[in-house]
Amino acid sequence: MTDALSQPGFRLRIEPLDGYSPVIGRLVCMLRYSRERTLTAVEGLSVAALEHRHDAQSNSIGALLSHLAASERIFQVLTFDEREFSTAEEIEWKPRLDLSVVAYEQSRGKSLAQLLDVLAALRYETLTQLGMRDDVWLEAPLVAAPELNAHWAWFHVAEDEISHC
Repeated sequence: MTDALSQPGFRLRIEPLDGYSPVIGRLVCMLRYSRERTLTAVEGLSVAALEHRHDAQSNSIGALLSHLAASERIFQVLTFDEREFSTAEEIEWKPRLDLSVVAYEQSRGKSLAQLLDVLAALRYETLTQLGMRDDVWLEAPLVAAPELNAHWAWFHVAEDEISHC
């Protein structure tokens, strides 16, 4: 994989994008940038590298990638589906969201391709859903979590990914 940020003609700009309302397009720029940084950071890692932990309290890179997926999923549910996790979703995603020991165990034995496939599928859904919404939706309080709006939720997804990278 090549680093898109080093490609000729690549622009480091946060700006409106075709196919998205103006503010959502800017958020998509941030989401793309954060994902590119992650992909560059993990490129070529083996299963052993993905599972490595410095000590029993540390997170593995695989667990962090699973956490990023869980973060994206919870905000898809809150913003697009306008609800909280179901019981089944809680069981599946909450350990990864919380970066618990279970999250480490769930990510063990998974290849980089497997972990990235989950992230890619979730991001595809996110970008598709964002393309169907407008900036008014982005700023409105969330039905399932009125203390948040979708703007904060999707900014947080980008910020969390950069933070963990």
